[in-house]
Amino acid sequence: MIWSLSFDPLVPLWLLAGAGGIAVLLAIAAFVLRLPAWPLRWLAMGLLVLALAGPAIEREDREPLQSVVAIVVDESQSQRLAGRADTTAAALAALEQRFEALPGYELRVVRAGRGTAASTEGTALFSTLASSLADVPPERIGGAVLLTDGQVHDIPGKASDLGFTAPLHALVTGTADEIDRRLAIARAPRFGLVNSQQVVTLQLKDQGPAAPSGRVPLTVRRDGEIVTRLQITPGGTIDIPVEIAHGGDNIFEFSADPLPGELTRLNNQVVVTIEGIRENLRVLLVSGSPHAGERTWRNLLKSDASVDLVHFTILRPPTKQDGTPTNELSLISFPTRELFSVKIDEFDLIIFDRYELRSVLPLLYFDNITRFVRGGGAVLVAVGPDYAYDRSIYRTPLSPVLPAVPTGVVHEEPFRAAISETGARHPVTRGLPGANATPPAWSRWFRLIDAVVTTGGETLMTGGDEDKPLLVLSREEEGRVAVLLSDHVWLWARGYEGGGPHVPLLRRLAHWLMKEPDLEEEALRLEARGPEVIAERQTIGTSAEEFTLTLPGGETRRLTPVEVSPGLWRASTPAPDLGLYTVDDGTRKALVHVGPPNPREFADVLSTTETLDPLAEATGGAAVRLRGEGASPTAIDMPRVVPLRRANDYAGDGWIGFRSTDASMLKGIDRYPLFSGLLGLALLLGAAVLTWYREGR
Repeated sequence: MIWSLSFDPLVPLWLLAGAGGIAVLLAIAAFVLRLPAWPLRWLAMGLLVLALAGPAIEREDREPLQSVVAIVVDESQSQRLAGRADTTAAALAALEQRFEALPGYELRVVRAGRGTAASTEGTALFSTLASSLADVPPERIGGAVLLTDGQVHDIPGKASDLGFTAPLHALVTGTADEIDRRLAIARAPRFGLVNSQQVVTLQLKDQGPAAPSGRVPLTVRRDGEIVTRLQITPGGTIDIPVEIAHGGDNIFEFSADPLPGELTRLNNQVVVTIEGIRENLRVLLVSGSPHAGERTWRNLLKSDASVDLVHFTILRPPTKQDGTPTNELSLISFPTRELFSVKIDEFDLIIFDRYELRSVLPLLYFDNITRFVRGGGAVLVAVGPDYAYDRSIYRTPLSPVLPAVPTGVVHEEPFRAAISETGARHPVTRGLPGANATPPAWSRWFRLIDAVVTTGGETLMTGGDEDKPLLVLSREEEGRVAVLLSDHVWLWARGYEGGGPHVPLLRRLAHWLMKEPDLEEEALRLEARGPEVIAERQTIGTSAEEFTLTLPGGETRRLTPVEVSPGLWRASTPAPDLGLYTVDDGTRKALVHVGPPNPREFADVLSTTETLDPLAEATGGAAVRLRGEGASPTAIDMPRVVPLRRANDYAGDGWIGFRSTDASMLKGIDRYPLFSGLLGLALLLGAAVLTWYREGR
């Protein structure tokens, strides 16, 4: 409660000032002339002027405001190490209990440091502190406390940047005797040619007062499989050659053996993703004879910049003799030995387009092609009527790897190609434009070679009223084979009856044969998209097993996939932490690294007071440890909390202080005029009567 005197003039100020001036002149004249009772004349005139000024006594009813203290709880990944989370919880409970016993303080507890996993800024506490006090006037801020391990990455350069003049205290979890081992990427390529070697440079560092020295075993994995083991010396760097085995992402995981007693193993491993790029896909196209669809294959393959095409069309067999001298022929002879013996391994895909036996390729070379397939090569056979008869390519040593056995029947009647149940789930034929219509929205074909699919073959497309096999794919050891049982795909290319999706079909088919990772029919993938990780299962089966997702800290989650399109199952979950995520469905495994290769959060995980001590001292606060060496995480040495009105230092041995504010909130005002009503009239009349009485004496 505050009392004060205020004025509310009854006349304008200029008139009040004039009246006051006249009163002063009359008072001076009365004094100079020594008029009777001149002091009483002064009193009467003064009371009159004071009454015109409207004096009043005011009483203010005020409520004292509380000082606001912010407690910022660090919930970053490093705070979950070595019992630091338990220490933080115990310290927070103790602070809340002690402030409850102190009147005049408002406590605000905010949590920070657990942002999105893709963050590259490390632990940010001061931005959260500023947000928590944004609505508080600076004079009401009593101070701030950081419950952290000291690894903070947004520390202001000077105390004035905090936005308040109250003390800042840091209560540091962790102990001074911690040790840790860290593996970091010094240099790594992002791309590499398939079958080439790239070099990854790594650094290994042992941190802490008692970290041992000596060579450390290092394990290198590619796509989850161990490829090599070697030794590395802490404090130095090492160049590790890695082989790019396939196109798409090659995920290399490097892990150093743990240090006994270290804080965490999370920073003992790093992941490098190198995208495998094929320099050029070499394709050999052999056309058995000129026909209307020959140019369809050539145009398609020539339009792909990543394909080097070698194309031969057999116009005449070697047995044909018409007497023309060899030096006058405008065509070259088919280089069978160079292509199918010497240089066969240089090709990624061999296409036989309506090839028939005409004594061009000796049967021995078909043995080479079979070995080429089983060793990892690919063959596509696009057949015509020749496939059904005696001169069929099936009547060669290539037959063991061909998944379609001809029956000798050729169906020459109009039909529309259709996607089989398996084909609807296979990446090669899934989602082809026009496939969802009934009948499919593409033109008819007029020839289908009847065949029986062998064990291991998958029928993706069918034709005819009896759903005869039209497109058959199979795997043969390390290689792949496809058979297209019609030579009328060119009708789609020519736009007959509206055409059809020949480009996506044939391009996907060729790239599946050449092992494009995105077209694998059985695959498990894991990728990071923003704040989530998404597990995706591609299968030609009718169901997908549950996923087991392993987080960087070792925690596991069960994910139930949902079919988003035929053969494609997907599940997603938030990715709260930086590091390596692994998904497993029981038969396959995939992994992805979330966040930067060398996250700031794990650049140094040892607890420290050195990072925050300069700023805390500049505000009068302190940075102190809560635990001694070997102490239990909950056995903390909590400083006393002391309220202070004004001080230069807000910390001492075993105590921390907080500022108490003088701010208050006005609740109401009571005003008592001094010259209102009978009281004012009595004072004025009393002064006049007293003056008259004195003059009469």
